[in-house]
Amino acid sequence: MDSKIGAVDTCMPSCNDMGSPPSNGAVSTIQSTVPSTFVNSSEATLGRHLARRLVQIGVTDVFTVPGDFNLTLLDHLIAEPGLNNIGCCNELNAGYAADGYARSRGVGACVVTFTVGGLSVINAIAGAYSENLPLICVVGGPNSNDYGTNRILHHTIGLPDFSQELRCFQTVTCFQAVVNNLEDAHEMIDTAISTSLKESKPVYISISCNLPGIPHPTFSREPVPFSLSPRLTNQMGLEAAVEAAAEFLNKAVKPVLVGGPKLRVAKACDAFVELADGCGYALAVMPSAKGLVPEHHPHFIGTYWGAVSTAFCSEIVESADAYLFAGPIFNDYSSVGYSLLLKKEKAIVVQPDRVVIGNGPAFGCVLMKDFLRALAKRLKKNPTAFENYHRIFVPEGHPLKAAPKEPLRVNVLFQHIQQMLSSETAVIAETGDSWFNCQKLKLPPACGYEFQMQYGSIGWSVGATLGYAQAVPEKRVIACIGDGSFQVTAQDVSTMLRCGQRTIIFLINNGGYTIEVEIHDGPYNVIKNWNYTGLVDAIHNGEGKCWTTKVRCEEELVEAIETATGPKKDCLCFIEVIAHKDDTSKELLEWGSRVAAANGRPPNPQ
Repeated sequence: MDSKIGAVDTCMPSCNDMGSPPSNGAVSTIQSTVPSTFVNSSEATLGRHLARRLVQIGVTDVFTVPGDFNLTLLDHLIAEPGLNNIGCCNELNAGYAADGYARSRGVGACVVTFTVGGLSVINAIAGAYSENLPLICVVGGPNSNDYGTNRILHHTIGLPDFSQELRCFQTVTCFQAVVNNLEDAHEMIDTAISTSLKESKPVYISISCNLPGIPHPTFSREPVPFSLSPRLTNQMGLEAAVEAAAEFLNKAVKPVLVGGPKLRVAKACDAFVELADGCGYALAVMPSAKGLVPEHHPHFIGTYWGAVSTAFCSEIVESADAYLFAGPIFNDYSSVGYSLLLKKEKAIVVQPDRVVIGNGPAFGCVLMKDFLRALAKRLKKNPTAFENYHRIFVPEGHPLKAAPKEPLRVNVLFQHIQQMLSSETAVIAETGDSWFNCQKLKLPPACGYEFQMQYGSIGWSVGATLGYAQAVPEKRVIACIGDGSFQVTAQDVSTMLRCGQRTIIFLINNGGYTIEVEIHDGPYNVIKNWNYTGLVDAIHNGEGKCWTTKVRCEEELVEAIETATGPKKDCLCFIEVIAHKDDTSKELLEWGSRVAAANGRPPNPQ
């Protein structure tokens, strides 16, 4: 079934809000090109309804791990022609894959089994919650007849109370539905899915294992398109907020704009660019907003990350006499151990539905998108901060020229990755030194970029790469992964091969958890070295298209990239890069010492 979502605004280049409700004041309708009709009574089942509903909201791939409680449900999902079943090696990776998929498609879904599967996937669901991603987590639950019987079931902790999994999910999802009867199954499933789309958060749906295949009259029609009530801006609040903000900014000498990660959930990326176009201010992004704002914008000055910012960016932001932060998250990582040199009285902080100007006033029920667009019409053109940046800017130098066959340095590696980027690529950066090296990449127009900064779960990138690449097969994903992170989730390279993906994985082998070393070193940060290319060759096992190589110097790297982008462009390419254990970015060294200082603060005296 072809499906589309009407009146949806998108954040480009890397936000695709398909499946998400708009915030533009119009009623959002998820529309199906197939009219709602009666279905054969034998097909009017819960399983078929769930499958059709997922397709209708934009999910064409669902990431699954089978278990006896979800097998019948999986039969119905597989029977849906518009839905591909992507079997993963474990639940954690299935959740990470749904996370990566949601970043591109706007919504993702995974299916696991009761408790042993649910508690395995919950870490990935928590990460999606922290990053405001709509994700439908479906669990195959106990037989409906077992509820309230005082029986003890397998896959549980040995108590007759089946609510343990539900209670765990209540803290990391915005809605929970336990479907153990057919009478209200339709309502509960639809409420859960629509809540995920409205709140841009994960939801939990448990479906009793004996229910998916039983016909019920409530499923006798094709799923009727959702009509999601939009969030609306309070017009009086909007006018007051714009008036106060315009007065605040128009009297500033050198104001700047900084985009934050909540631009995505607010569907305000385009509005933020409109504001930048209108006011002429210098434009920066927080690290976790990289990819949400076009880096070819004429006034773009880079990533603002305190002491580890792009060169000359922090000087411009922190010396400004006024700054507007749109959708920021200020945590210990993004603030580099609480060391940002910002003053609250100089800041306008715009959150998805709230504006705070300096130390006050604050305006609620004002949507970010509406506020930024209205403010763009009220600001005087003021390019002073950008002109100051242009005066002090000195182009980045190139890494020292490598001697023939000299051991490969990481900065040389990323110089070559930079040259690989185009509108037909996307970058996935794993937690660790890849954060800092990938931040320095200059993204061409429409080049995707994703990483998980708020949750920072080591190993996230393998599953996320699988999901992201499945969602946008027209792009070639370039994943930068450290050896420590890869050891956590390596198995699902096999799923990438089964799906025929063309990802290029750069596995940076430096013998340990480098990011942890720079925060606090110890013997626990050293890991057992693997023959990573040998492992991937074993996973490949002659099935699918795969090419692997190890590189130890620049000459080998150049040859490997030429092969991966030439003769092996239709293969999954795994390039193991051998690096020195102490070869880290200068930004990680600075950031690690500041985060260590923040972690090590002594208790305040009572």
